[in-house]
Amino acid sequence: MTDRIRISVDAMGGDNGPRIVFHGASLALKERKNTSFVFHGREEELKPLLDEFPTLKPVSAIRHCDTVIAMDEKPSQALRKGRGNSSMWAALQSVKDGEADVCISGGNTGALMAMATMCLRPIDGISRPGIAAIWPTLRSDIIVLDVGATIGADAQQLVDFSILGAALARALFDDDQPTVGLLNVGTEEVKGLDSIKDAARLLSAASGAGFRYHGFVEGDDIGKGTVDVVVTEGFVGNIALKTAEGTARQVGTYVRNALTANLMSRVGALFAGQALDALRRKLDPRTVNGGVFLGLNGIVIKSHGGTDEIGYKSALGLAYEMARSHLIDKIDEGLRRFPVKPAEPEQTQPEAKPA
Repeated sequence: MTDRIRISVDAMGGDNGPRIVFHGASLALKERKNTSFVFHGREEELKPLLDEFPTLKPVSAIRHCDTVIAMDEKPSQALRKGRGNSSMWAALQSVKDGEADVCISGGNTGALMAMATMCLRPIDGISRPGIAAIWPTLRSDIIVLDVGATIGADAQQLVDFSILGAALARALFDDDQPTVGLLNVGTEEVKGLDSIKDAARLLSAASGAGFRYHGFVEGDDIGKGTVDVVVTEGFVGNIALKTAEGTARQVGTYVRNALTANLMSRVGALFAGQALDALRRKLDPRTVNGGVFLGLNGIVIKSHGGTDEIGYKSALGLAYEMARSHLIDKIDEGLRRFPVKPAEPEQTQPEAKPA
């Protein structure tokens, strides 16, 4: 990788069209000037937009693609329709071919995961990729995964997510031994599904091999920042993510309504202006936009499809940091350091029959 970070962009993915993509890229370039972009999509739509952002033109290229994957297409349909000739596939192919260091798309999540898995292939030793979210907490940012890729993960997949999440934490937080916790319905060892308890035994045995296993954590531990990496399966993780985003918007609305309710509250808001601005930024989901696809032979970032240019700038910033920190190398290192094999299912003893 050179000093310049090259980002491959599915410019047609998302709910709001490619203008948001170009506007977000222009904002990202102001903060990280050693960035270049390859935009994939319909040239007749992209070229006029690039002309509107002259600072982007010297560091950008457009690759024409006729096919666009719709947000409501099933992954299997998207693969048949878009493999090889869609903007989403082409953006991934640029990473595989070495033209770019990282791929970003705001398109259909299921289609992007299916195409990324087929195009870039999972890393040897990882059974299935996961999606990681950067999560703001009372302590600092943490990582939560999986937030939507794998529904009903088994013990080995939870272990894989722990390795992947720890590697991401080392890349982002510069911590050689980040703490990992398994999300559960309680912290007691006897609680939870068998898959979670089996994963806990494996992680306990491996603690110190690139991470420190904390144990079980509960839902409120996410907001507290109890551990650096919270591991769960995709069904629970996605619900937790959407709940947190909705709660942030709800609290923001409550605060805004309270501060404009009457003259005295508006006067108080003027005196507390700086503190309120800081709170507003903390509650803004756009500032932590972007999920990281982990476990592939290449870095893929999924932006929220409905975000605006501020959110897309945040996702591009995340893409930049993932490429700059050599995330794939850190994952490979984590796999080499992990010392244990999947646990064999425990044999249950037959119940004694009454005499």
